[in-house]
Amino acid sequence: MPVSVTMPRLGESVTEGTVTRWLKQEGDHVEADEPLLEVSTDKVDTEIPSPAAGVLTRIVVQEDETAEVGAELAVIGGDSGDAAPAAEEPAAEESAAEEPAAEEEPAAVEPEQEPSEEVEEPAAAAESSDSSGSSGESTSVKMPALGESVTEGTVTRWLKQVGDSVEADEPLLEVSTDKVDTEIPSPVAGTLLEIKVPEDETVEVGAELAVIGAAGAGSAPKAEAPKAEAPKAAAPAPKAEEKKPEPKAAAPEPKAAAPEPKAAAPEPKAAAPEPKAAAPEPQPATAAPVQAGPATNVTAPAGGNGKVEGDDVAYVTPLVRKLATEHGVNLSSLTGTGVGGRIRKQDVLDAAAKAKEAAAAPAAAPAAAAPAAAGGSSAPAPKAAPSPLRGQTVKLTRMRALIARRMVESLQISAQLTTVVEVDVTKVAKLREQAKAQFLATHGVKLSFLPFFALAAVEALRVHPSVNSSIDLEAGTVKYHDAEHLGMAVDSDKGLIVPVIKNAGDLNLAGLAKRIADVADRTRNNKLSPDDIAGGTFTLTNTGSRGALFDTPIINQPQVAILGTGAVVKRAVVVSDPELGEVIAPRSMVYLALSYDHRIVDGADAARFLSTVKERLEAGHFEADLGL
Repeated sequence: MPVSVTMPRLGESVTEGTVTRWLKQEGDHVEADEPLLEVSTDKVDTEIPSPAAGVLTRIVVQEDETAEVGAELAVIGGDSGDAAPAAEEPAAEESAAEEPAAEEEPAAVEPEQEPSEEVEEPAAAAESSDSSGSSGESTSVKMPALGESVTEGTVTRWLKQVGDSVEADEPLLEVSTDKVDTEIPSPVAGTLLEIKVPEDETVEVGAELAVIGAAGAGSAPKAEAPKAEAPKAAAPAPKAEEKKPEPKAAAPEPKAAAPEPKAAAPEPKAAAPEPKAAAPEPQPATAAPVQAGPATNVTAPAGGNGKVEGDDVAYVTPLVRKLATEHGVNLSSLTGTGVGGRIRKQDVLDAAAKAKEAAAAPAAAPAAAAPAAAGGSSAPAPKAAPSPLRGQTVKLTRMRALIARRMVESLQISAQLTTVVEVDVTKVAKLREQAKAQFLATHGVKLSFLPFFALAAVEALRVHPSVNSSIDLEAGTVKYHDAEHLGMAVDSDKGLIVPVIKNAGDLNLAGLAKRIADVADRTRNNKLSPDDIAGGTFTLTNTGSRGALFDTPIINQPQVAILGTGAVVKRAVVVSDPELGEVIAPRSMVYLALSYDHRIVDGADAARFLSTVKERLEAGHFEADLGL
């Protein structure tokens, strides 16, 4: 009976999805829960599994087309699908029956005539042993849930390869989601037996990523398969020469003998008279871990002819597309080194590095030649190299699209306006200059103006609860938070990320300085966890870090206010002197801009909050916090 494949609901507010790639074509046989197609929404990019085993009889929605949730994507025929595996079972039984015979008679010719079956047989055995041993000698590593709304993750890098020993809690791989990039530790100590998900591929939460065997036991399964194959690869060497004109028959041989380089070495000599057959031989011989997806992707083009273009070269994962946008790399100009010519993360990084070198060379040449031409007196300043993004149209990265959507939602949800005050922080500047050397030596972090602003803000939140609240119009309630969880907007290469300092109101100046430095460092080095960016009640954004005097920041929902701190600059200001009266003097000045939700915070509330912050900063009573 035909089974319909429909567009699933991939999130509470998701109403449609776009088919990015079909992993199966019409007429292909699929198993139940086998990935069938890839779908992209405004929240996630994920694979859709087949709901039943059978044959893909019809594709209804083509690639790059958008369909609503519940729409039919394809049809799977169950009747014809059942016949396919039934026809394959006798072949599998024959190969299984031939396997014991091959072990007893190493010189038998029959196994050499079907090398593809011989290679697949140990793989199948390995899979069955892995699945059955997950509760015994092997342990499955699965994609963890990296946040409440996170449903999938992309493997960005494997830190270990097949055959490597790992310790419990040792970083095993790196994973990227739409919220955080983090390392996944090994759940147990042992040996990495198999990598299930190669780099740059996206899987759902709970999907199996790898298999780890017990320490010392992981190498046994890998050693058994080559032992059975080694005599077969060595004994019938003369007969193998007769088969050499068939590259497909010769290519799998080194895979079986990969753990035994000595047994694989004579093969190229036997194939020397046939150049075409000898060319592929060194390629798999260098890739020792047969099942290591990332390792195979890297080594395959190195030993081959370098032509890796394929039908799916135009498709790239969201992670690779994001990297290309960040580095200004044109994907259409790259030749992928992945399976089937797919463009991998390393391809983008290599292209970006070459572009930087090429841009630096012309810029350095005029700078070196100018002094010689002008006698070293009036050399013109070198012009900045233009950005490689000029003139290009690129797809938004997942993080950029997420930020864009949330910023628009914030403006649509709440009635926002901004109030600005000017603050004289001359006393703070003098204290900072006096204490910064000792502060660095004592606490290990630099003393900037930001901890002073943060301390004054969290103290003001205690006496102005409406600024530290959240509103629910549907329920007709407002919640005044009993703690100050301070969000700190951090500029990273992925975009603006807001990690949260929990219970910031309980910290002193030194504690805030260390926590601010810590969250900023972990943000820029992709070390944040989902809990680090959740639960904020008020946000502080240092817009003056790049010289801006002030701006009108957008509220980070569901909060009701955000404080922007401008650049501290020296200006001539009229001040009152007890003896001289009103005089003009140079003072360190800063603008503080508070954007707030007018549904719950009135202009008078905002002004009172800013006045409290201003009085605290201008008084400059921070000597006790600084140990002065």
